[in-house]
Amino acid sequence: MNTDEWTQTLGAGPLLGIAAAAVAVLLVLIIGLRVHAFLALVSVSIATAFAAGIPAGSVMDTLTDGFGSTLADVALLVGLGAMLGRLLEISGGARSLTDALIRRFGEKRAPLALGLASLIFGFPIFFDAGLVVMLPIVFSVARRLGGGVLRYGLPAAGAFSVMHIYVPPHPGPVAASGLLGADVGLVLLFGLLIAVPTWYLTSYLYGVMIGKRIALPVPEILRGGSDTDESEENPPPASTVIGLLLIPLVMIFANTGLSTAGEAGWIDGDAGWVQVALALGSTPVALLVTVFVAGYVLGPRRGRRQSVVERLLDSSLGPVCAIILITGAGGMFGAVLRASGIGDALADALSDVGLPVFVAAYVIATVLRIAQGSATVALTTAAGLVQPLVMAGAFSNVEVVAIVLALAAGSVTASHVNDSGFWLVGRFFEMDTKTTLKTWTVMETTIGLVGFGFASILYLLG
Repeated sequence: MNTDEWTQTLGAGPLLGIAAAAVAVLLVLIIGLRVHAFLALVSVSIATAFAAGIPAGSVMDTLTDGFGSTLADVALLVGLGAMLGRLLEISGGARSLTDALIRRFGEKRAPLALGLASLIFGFPIFFDAGLVVMLPIVFSVARRLGGGVLRYGLPAAGAFSVMHIYVPPHPGPVAASGLLGADVGLVLLFGLLIAVPTWYLTSYLYGVMIGKRIALPVPEILRGGSDTDESEENPPPASTVIGLLLIPLVMIFANTGLSTAGEAGWIDGDAGWVQVALALGSTPVALLVTVFVAGYVLGPRRGRRQSVVERLLDSSLGPVCAIILITGAGGMFGAVLRASGIGDALADALSDVGLPVFVAAYVIATVLRIAQGSATVALTTAAGLVQPLVMAGAFSNVEVVAIVLALAAGSVTASHVNDSGFWLVGRFFEMDTKTTLKTWTVMETTIGLVGFGFASILYLLG
């Protein structure tokens, strides 16, 4: 039976209670009873599907669809990113770039340098892809300077997050802009003006502060347990590493530029050459090309046999399998909550709350995000709900942009166990669930709150 043919009869109250109970049980299993996160997520997903009344014949399809769609986004990126990271780490390339960063910015400003680099990389690259590309550099800096991984990792991860949620051409703000008729150029301009100070306050300053309080060891996931680089006596220069990292940036940026030009009518977006270029500039292809180039540049070109490169690449995949599976299971849990109809039920309940449009946009996106996990679903659903009010109101262009950014702020708030990104970050930084809630969830919530504060100022001035 297809869930599209099934109608949920439970109201928002019971569904919200089921979701809250599912999250509570999940936390008890993982934190209290020390059940493996993958097993706990799958078990709770099954129980939640039955409790929410999803037809028994559709439960497994719902689970596998949620799991598979998450893996479709994550598995290729994490796998290819881990290969690239292993090559950079083992070759000594990450250490070379680390030394160059420290010489240029100094040890005290290393977290700032990593965050600024991530802001630049985060402009065209999606959150998960950008994070896995930057991880070997982050880990190398943390290993070299000490102080724990969070001091360097959270400013970088937060940079990718704020760019992904507030700034076009990322899908969330683009979709909301289209639904509300906002000028994408203005959303880009004001999104950047909001994203950068929001990152500085919520990710850089907070990351440095919480990194002092929670000094986690640097993960060995990209080193395969190796304490020294195999080519420590002859690492590649920093310029080579920068060149390798620019390959996906340029390819994905070209993809973004062509997509924007096609939508604007500057070129024929349906032309064959455009479609081929878009495919070649997609994130998985860009990372694949980068891995091949890195395999040659850091391998045979520097005297390492191809068989050694093949062995290094193979050994990079094993450690990230758990990350991929747990992230997929997190996506499964979120998909079950969405299939249960909790988003639609909450949307109906919140549509007549009587709040001003600007405030309602943020509140609705926040509630939907907390309830079902997906930032994109929360943002687009909330945008659809406020769309009639925006279209009927006499809002200026700047005010509409502010509403889009308020929606974005709500959709990033309170990332927790029903969000696949929560598990991706937690497992890459080798944090347990409790620590991830204390660090990543708090940071994402402040990104939403501070961003909403800046959007409020823009709305009042608009």
